[in-house]
Amino acid sequence: MELTVYLAGEIHTNWRETLKKQAEEKGLPLTFVSPQTDHDRSDDIGEAIQGKQPNNLYRDERASDVNNFRTQVMLQKADVVIALFGEQYRQWNTAMDTATALTLNKPTIIIRPESLIHPLKELSNKANVTVETVEQAIDVLAYVYE
Repeated sequence: MELTVYLAGEIHTNWRETLKKQAEEKGLPLTFVSPQTDHDRSDDIGEAIQGKQPNNLYRDERASDVNNFRTQVMLQKADVVIALFGEQYRQWNTAMDTATALTLNKPTIIIRPESLIHPLKELSNKANVTVETVEQAIDVLAYVYE
């Protein structure tokens, strides 16, 4: 049984590649999808499709429309969601993706450091599993196949 795993989380580090490598090393039959991880492409997509916008508000709204559409498609197709919350970056999009996944009743694993226990307590309470490392998240998925 192959699972599609949506990887929600910040786009400025290589945590997705680390997670994919660990899944491959364990021989897990997983396909990974995610939000757009090319920051410039994400910011520019509205104008790339709908043309130059009159100001930054409309530019951001058009990009958000397309990015939200893409995210909705990917989340609906996913079997599992892994959401990584790190300490370095603000995590609004990760929180939004996690809340959407929970609303869609997707099995959800949250990865967050101990320092974020308090700010993420409500999301952690709703998620199926909360762990502190990428390795632990992969171990949870590996357990599905035992």
